[in-house]
Amino acid sequence: MTEKEAKKEIMRRAKDISATLHVGKDGLDEGVLEELRTQLKAHRIVKVKVLPSTESSAADIAAALSLETSSVIADVRGNVIVLADKRTWESLSQKKF
Repeated sequence: MTEKEAKKEIMRRAKDISATLHVGKDGLDEGVLEELRTQLKAHRIVKVKVLPSTESSAADIAAALSLETSSVIADVRGNVIVLADKRTWESLSQKKF
């Protein structure tokens, strides 16, 4: 499966998931990062909503979250970020049909 197809598969799975983590005006603190790590470990795919009161853009926050949690950015649309853990990404990327 190509990288593009892997992203499509993750987005298909994330379609029915609601945002479970919100980044507000305080931005990224250790509590947000720890909660994201916990949710990625439990669910493998997590949606993060960036509230409009945040000073940074959603793309910048997505890059920081990905770097801090060793996850992969599947998509950033508006203020919603979809992240997948590395093992899910690798398994989908290496799958052959």
